[in-house]
Amino acid sequence: MLGSNLPNLIWLADCGTAHAGATREQLEVLRHARCNIVGTVLNREGCTSFRSRFPRWLGCIALLSIAGLGTVNAQTPDADAQPALVVDAQPTALDPVDAPSAAAEPSSTEEPSDPSASTNVYFSITSPSQKGDWQKRLTLGPGDVLSLGLYGSPELNQTELSIGPDGRINYLEAQEVLATGLTIDELRARLDKELAQYRRAPRSFISPVAFRSKRYYMLGKIMTKGVYVLDRPMTVLEAIARAHGMENGLVDRNVVDLADFQKSFLARAGKRYPLNFEKLFRQGDLSQNIAIEPGDYLYFPATGVKEIYVVGEVRLPGTLSYTPDTTIIGAITARGGYTERAYKARVIVVRGSLNNPEKFAVDTHAILDGRSVNFRLQPGDIVYVNSRPFIRIEELADLATTAFIQSLITTWVGVDIIKPLDQ
Repeated sequence: MLGSNLPNLIWLADCGTAHAGATREQLEVLRHARCNIVGTVLNREGCTSFRSRFPRWLGCIALLSIAGLGTVNAQTPDADAQPALVVDAQPTALDPVDAPSAAAEPSSTEEPSDPSASTNVYFSITSPSQKGDWQKRLTLGPGDVLSLGLYGSPELNQTELSIGPDGRINYLEAQEVLATGLTIDELRARLDKELAQYRRAPRSFISPVAFRSKRYYMLGKIMTKGVYVLDRPMTVLEAIARAHGMENGLVDRNVVDLADFQKSFLARAGKRYPLNFEKLFRQGDLSQNIAIEPGDYLYFPATGVKEIYVVGEVRLPGTLSYTPDTTIIGAITARGGYTERAYKARVIVVRGSLNNPEKFAVDTHAILDGRSVNFRLQPGDIVYVNSRPFIRIEELADLATTAFIQSLITTWVGVDIIKPLDQ
């Protein structure tokens, strides 16, 4: 029932229609639905007498009688007429006979249909069908603020009670109740179960004050970097606008963006989400303007920084400044060398855009033995040292991209996103 989600209700009684038996049943239903009735409004206007209504009814009956006689006379068929023609004399709008005439005379006020209306092109969340799974089942988490109360005991109400960093909440005798991952209804049921050990048939009610547990992260060449609260449905463009846009600079008196869209990415659940920032910003493809979800990381690296990224089975994964003579062996050596699990015969180099990268498989074991020439790197290359010998190069490139994303985010925010974050 809708009333079960409302903290307080006011009972409305209409004069002349409320009876003791029916009222008792309705109040019982509301009580089982855990509704808190805080007031009653009675209509004190006297009931209209039958005598005052009779003249009005008499006039209506007379008009209906006259109209009925006129209709019967108009629909009286001739001797040669068929009854079926009399029934179909007034065709409805759904009659197929009217379809050609309706098509031949279109309305002048009718606007042409937009072919993009049924596509995924939008700037913001405007339709319930665009809601994510996290909105369809909105759960609580650390930082959310609630107001709690107990039915029949207004003196026990507590307003603006926050869920602790450990995801637990305290109310009356219910201490250390885990609220993280529960909806409001589920938390209410858990509180009632805990309070039932100390009180007789407790009925608690919960009103949300603020949702602050859902967060996303804006990193890189963004004007206002940091953690943002996902307090409403939001798209990528709205998130960038909320962070005051991209950082830019002057090159030959022209304002240019400092973000490298080829290496920009959206990380979700520890992996790169297939979002093409080049299409979104260079071509205006709004189908790439997807909705933000809790825990998302948006990273926009700089264009002018020349770095090499070394990840995987090396002792010190991270970035390395690029020089024209940087080679794959030199980059791995600068990051501490191989680990014991490293497979040296197939090191992957990912080059170019993350959406359509070039992939190179380099046998560094042959380079160390002098059987092959050292591989020269370029700015922005991702060097990934794998631990498994039998794996396709496409899968290795995906692993390299994932390791690159995790390394950058860990460097920026100090969070290991290989393990899922608690929301």
